[in-house]
Amino acid sequence: MEFVGSHILSVDQFDRGSIQRIFDVADDMAPYAHRERITRVLEGAILSNMFFEPSTRTRISFGCAFNMLGGEVRETTEVKASALAKGESLTDTARVLSGYSDVIVMRHPEAGSVGEFASTSRVPVLNAGDGPNEHPTQALLDLYTIRKEMESRGRGMDYLRIALIGDLKYGRAVHSLCKLLALYERVHYKLIAPPELGLQEETIEDLREAGHQVSLHHQMESGIDHVDIVYVTRTQEERFPNQAEADKYRGLFRLNQAIYTQHCEPNTVIMHPLPRDSRAMAQELDDDLIENPNLAIFRQTDNGVLVRMALFALVLDVADQVHNHAKPVTWYTARRFARRD
Repeated sequence: MEFVGSHILSVDQFDRGSIQRIFDVADDMAPYAHRERITRVLEGAILSNMFFEPSTRTRISFGCAFNMLGGEVRETTEVKASALAKGESLTDTARVLSGYSDVIVMRHPEAGSVGEFASTSRVPVLNAGDGPNEHPTQALLDLYTIRKEMESRGRGMDYLRIALIGDLKYGRAVHSLCKLLALYERVHYKLIAPPELGLQEETIEDLREAGHQVSLHHQMESGIDHVDIVYVTRTQEERFPNQAEADKYRGLFRLNQAIYTQHCEPNTVIMHPLPRDSRAMAQELDDDLIENPNLAIFRQTDNGVLVRMALFALVLDVADQVHNHAKPVTWYTARRFARRD
């Protein structure tokens, strides 16, 4: 795809070549994300972070990524804090904000809303999640994490075996990741969910028609054996019609160290798009997994900054200029000094 000036709205935009380009640039961002170097390649540029749903990792990592490239960030974090609360349309909001910004990141609770917003924006728009529909940058950072984890085990991305667990109906990260993985050869998807929360049948048929193997499981233990990746998700309770309905599924699948040891291969990678539910009787990932070296959830969050830096650099056409604006870090950073040990 042509990145310069483009919106990033859906994983359908990408092929393997464009994904490789993103990952190559992400690798190049490591010295800046690790606080080993500073770059000011986007000095003077403005990001408008428009988040109309709760967010911690996505919102802050987008802001950090832009700051690490030297740009400035302006944020709106609630509908009631914007003119949308007064009845302004998304398209009018886009026309206005794109006059104040060089790039916009948007999250909104309605499917298709970010695309509607982008249709009248005069600057690139990146989709940070549109309801239950898609979360393309989460899928990219997940795929980047999978690539790095597999490379450390001497493996490639083709013939991957992945178990996806939990709320697969409303989990937009799952929807986007399944589509991206379909670009590789003969992936085996093991979908572990209650029947009511399974992946859409249309998506399953698309995966099978593309030559991939898809198996359905209603018990976690039967689905996590013989896989390279266990990708766990929380119940997306905000998407359910009422809290009582969501409560029926909370804590239905819970992975702990004992279950992992008994049913998973020794090097199976554990992933989760976060946040994970830490409330009693609701944990998808037990705290006793925290010392498991195959738990990659915090490597995922670190990788999110790299991938989002890469997307900004590509969309704003500075990917080949980043190092020309670099200089040493002047302050103490724990990560930088830790990497010397």
